[in-house]
Amino acid sequence: EVQLVESGGGLVQPGGSLRLSCAATGFALRDFWMCWARQAPGKGLEWVATINRGDYATYYAVSVQGRFTISRDNAKNTVYLQMNRLEPEDTAVYLCMRGATDRGCSLSDDEPRGQGTQVTVSS
Repeated sequence: EVQLVESGGGLVQPGGSLRLSCAATGFALRDFWMCWARQAPGKGLEWVATINRGDYATYYAVSVQGRFTISRDNAKNTVYLQMNRLEPEDTAVYLCMRGATDRGCSLSDDEPRGQGTQVTVSS
């Protein structure tokens, strides 16, 4: 059974940092592109970042470019999202998602995803 379990969320002040982790089980992480997405209160799912499975190329939403870094450790079957210079607008539930073997996530309902971890940015 494919499972993705996120951790590392919490309450942080504006300008602070958090590192999210996503532990993957039930499949070989090395075979898939992986993504992070987020859902703010009252809003739809928003793509945040993607990392491919080949040369580990990364892609980011404009809103987080330069502040967030996605990475992966295939040996540990874990994906990470380092978030720096957090802003109140980053407040959301962050979800780890599995893409395809040759492309990133489409955010469709049939893509495996975790339950999410809450990130709240507030003073």
